[in-house]
Amino acid sequence: MEVRPFNDISYERFVSEDKLMGSKCRKCGALSVPPRPICIKCHGSEMEWVEMKGKGKLAAFTCVAIGPPFMIKEGYDRKHPYVSGVVELEEGAKVVARIEGIDATKPEAIRIGAPLKIEFLHRGEGENSTTFLAFRPS
Repeated sequence: MEVRPFNDISYERFVSEDKLMGSKCRKCGALSVPPRPICIKCHGSEMEWVEMKGKGKLAAFTCVAIGPPFMIKEGYDRKHPYVSGVVELEEGAKVVARIEGIDATKPEAIRIGAPLKIEFLHRGEGENSTTFLAFRPS
């Protein structure tokens, strides 16, 4: 694997390759997703890339009715909200992502702890293509 710096640009590049990557501290083993160049636990700088399995559980969520312009273009609005959540990965790290396949108009039916699996959402074509990280119930 080519050497990439531990930053948002590398993280987004991995996502565009359908890989969920994080950083792992070689000193204490702490994981971070997105990656960090400095360990959040021991402040060490000996980090390595690790690929996450893409399985986890819903730790927190919010239903968004007034989203950014790109979400409005996808059809989300006050009558059609979407879910954004914190996913606790099997490896222990937490990541924020879109949650697909859940009815955002009924937040009372959404359950913390629900098992989720990763999904990469590809939008656009060519140089204008973007990949978004998402999870859906497994």
